[in-house]
Amino acid sequence: MRRDIFQAIADPTRRAIIALIALQAMTPNALAEHFDTTRQAVSKHLRILTECELIKQEQKGREIYYQLEIDKMKEIDKWLEQFRKIWETRFGQLDELLSTIKKQKNEQ
Repeated sequence: MRRDIFQAIADPTRRAIIALIALQAMTPNALAEHFDTTRQAVSKHLRILTECELIKQEQKGREIYYQLEIDKMKEIDKWLEQFRKIWETRFGQLDELLSTIKKQKNEQ
């Protein structure tokens, strides 16, 4: 089953996991210590993030470490960039309108 990236990052726990492993690779047990939930629940979140290719596993000795998949995060950022440009343009137009209104009030 192919999971949707945006559904995956919509969950606050998964966003928190991404934020934690953005700083450093972590084991499932180390991640679970940051949440008031079971180790199994954290493993389910990790599985979903892995299926979406937002994180990847690396075996180091007997431990599995999860780390952020930077290229996939860049894809999300690239997709969001189109909306960022639209918002910036609209905010710029709003600033111009507010300046015009303010000038008109000061001239009265």
